[in-house]
Amino acid sequence: MRVLYLLNISNPDRLAADSGWIFADLIAPALADAGAEVAVAAPAPAGDARCGFVRTRVPGTKYRARFSNDVGELVAMIRAARPDVVVANQIEEAPAVRAALLEACSGALLAGYCHYLPFSLAGDGHVGPDPALDDGGLGRPVLLAFAAGLSACDRVMVHSATAASWVSAAATQAGVDLTGRMRVVPPPRDGRLVRNPATATATGADRDRAGGQAIGVYNHRLYAHYGTQEFVDLARELTASGVVRVMDLFGTRGAERTGLDDSPERMRDALAALPHVQVVSDRGDRIRYRDLLAGARFGIAPFRPGCPWSMSVVDCQGMGLPVIAPRMGWLAEHIDPALCFTTAAEAVALAERLATDDAFHAEHAQRAYASTTGLTPALVAARYLEAIA
Repeated sequence: MRVLYLLNISNPDRLAADSGWIFADLIAPALADAGAEVAVAAPAPAGDARCGFVRTRVPGTKYRARFSNDVGELVAMIRAARPDVVVANQIEEAPAVRAALLEACSGALLAGYCHYLPFSLAGDGHVGPDPALDDGGLGRPVLLAFAAGLSACDRVMVHSATAASWVSAAATQAGVDLTGRMRVVPPPRDGRLVRNPATATATGADRDRAGGQAIGVYNHRLYAHYGTQEFVDLARELTASGVVRVMDLFGTRGAERTGLDDSPERMRDALAALPHVQVVSDRGDRIRYRDLLAGARFGIAPFRPGCPWSMSVVDCQGMGLPVIAPRMGWLAEHIDPALCFTTAAEAVALAERLATDDAFHAEHAQRAYASTTGLTPALVAARYLEAIA
């Protein structure tokens, strides 16, 4: 099977912070191991030497990624790669890909991966525009483009059962029938970020304490639409009994990106001003990232409404870090209910118990690790290939 993998990169300045690129870098070699021929079309190469690479332009902004497709470029790639399957990781690009397949006289299957859901779901189940993509009133056009992409695909892949439910709701409200076309294929865990707490050495208080206080790590993007202000408010309370380590995943972003949304910089500054908050950078180095996670006692999930998946949560869990989470979205599906909270007081109580109760921590560390064992690249690649067969 020849697979042409169309990858949009939203964070070209810091690939280690781009979950789409990390996913491709992990899954492409695993697909090759399973016998597929993979060519990745992206602004930066992903995978290993066995994977072909077609360099594409950096979209520049989140809107260009959705509204500036070059059908001629797609036709040339399809004719050169002669794929059996084309995977569009930017769903909104799928209609342009379908047009290119027609022009190239290709019968390739078109699969879309819903890496980001550009909508929010109200309590009554109504689908509305994503506030993060609603500059200048573009939220509704983006949502309609997403629905058009779903309609154009032969297969629609989503991260989780929660994502499947939400995408189904969005499709139904847009009049798109996905019957028989949707598959759940979670992203793989990163093998560099795996540590079995049952066999790890030198664990315990001397490794995950800072000045006698436990470290809780927050390793998520600091966009406002991730609910970061809620985390800032919670961090003020958590630091009364411990240290909060916040990962600055982006570093210095370009003017094009900060001009559209400067909330990561504002949130980072607000957190850095709090006592007992460490704002640290992995500098794009996955080994340094692993070390920063390894030095923590537990993880903290984002307050992102409509969260269909979190690679950063899985990073923590693969390292044997229990993760406390607001009771919402995929987090409620995947994280042990005993670690989910509704109020800030509940979150603080969970953090304090994980910091001080070694038996409770050990139990949930093992459960966290076990929750990722089905996410190895090989197992996920098998599900991926089954989905696009």
